[in-house]
Amino acid sequence: MATTDLKLQAPGSLPPPGPVGRITRLFLGAACLTYVYGLLGVRGDLFDASGHIRSLIWNGLLPGLFLISYVVNIGFSRAWKKWPAVVSALLFAGVAVYGKLGTGQVESLALANALYYWTLYLFLHLGLAFVLSGLFRAPGCEMRAFHHLWGLITGHPALEHCCPVGILQPIDQWEASRKRA
Repeated sequence: MATTDLKLQAPGSLPPPGPVGRITRLFLGAACLTYVYGLLGVRGDLFDASGHIRSLIWNGLLPGLFLISYVVNIGFSRAWKKWPAVVSALLFAGVAVYGKLGTGQVESLALANALYYWTLYLFLHLGLAFVLSGLFRAPGCEMRAFHHLWGLITGHPALEHCCPVGILQPIDQWEASRKRA
């Protein structure tokens, strides 16, 4: 069951990804970075012709709210449970109310900027983590890839975290069992 609880494990506790796990991580990283590239393409023009925030920006909101707690908790070694998602949602609601009161529109420039920069950061962080995880065989969750790379550079292995959601853990377990057999 998916949980945002922080459960760091000793270095070497989890198997490094094999070829399928690495390719999957690289593919997921490419998908996230493609979304980031799209966001960068609308950087100066956050509204469509009808005056609404571009759907490209809105498209990252629900997946982002689902992912933000994992990115923050596992990526930054914090045990904040679902608070990053709650705070993000409250921030967006507050900015929407502020826009409505100030301009008469919920879809204000303030909300567009808040959504834009939040999704840009989130998917850039996630995309780079997936790519680094695939390139450097970071075991477990891709959000520990930056820690893993730092461990490789400094010679001090990083703590690991089992991937709480998605397909990476089953793939890594399958590849590890095939290697043992």
